Amino acid sequence: MRDIDQTDARILREVQRDADQPLERLSDKVGLSRNALWRRIKLLEEAGIIRGKVALLDAKALGLTLTVFMQIKAARHDAEWLEEFARIARSMPDVQAVFRMTGELDYLIQARVRDMADYDRLYQSLVAKVPMGDVSASFVMEEIKATTELPV
Repeated sequence: MRDIDQTDARILREVQRDADQPLERLSDKVGLSRNALWRRIKLLEEAGIIRGKVALLDAKALGLTLTVFMQIKAARHDAEWLEEFARIARSMPDVQAVFRMTGELDYLIQARVRDMADYDRLYQSLVAKVPMGDVSASFVMEEIKATTELPV
């Protein structure tokens, strides 16, 4: 892991908010010349701190109005089941995140779907591809905060 200083932290905060802003504007915000800023960004990329740059899409504008958290209990706890589950979950475009958990459930899946029928399609597809011990779901009624920004 590379240590980051206050200047790196300012750069990271700014690019998390808008990675598409011109280098000239970003250099003014962080107090570096354009070339010094570019070199620091390249070092942060090489260190793996900046993994990529993406466009954030509005799910509701795309008709994906329902966020669901699926709580999964594994059918088995052997390496073969775990690898198959991970492969299937990664291949499903509706699935935004998958976490292996401690406690009573084994996995937590976050997905965005159009509606309850679309969730049912996702559920049916998942259970048809890999055996599950138990699946339950919770649906988001109100999104109070959701961000991709990390505290730097």
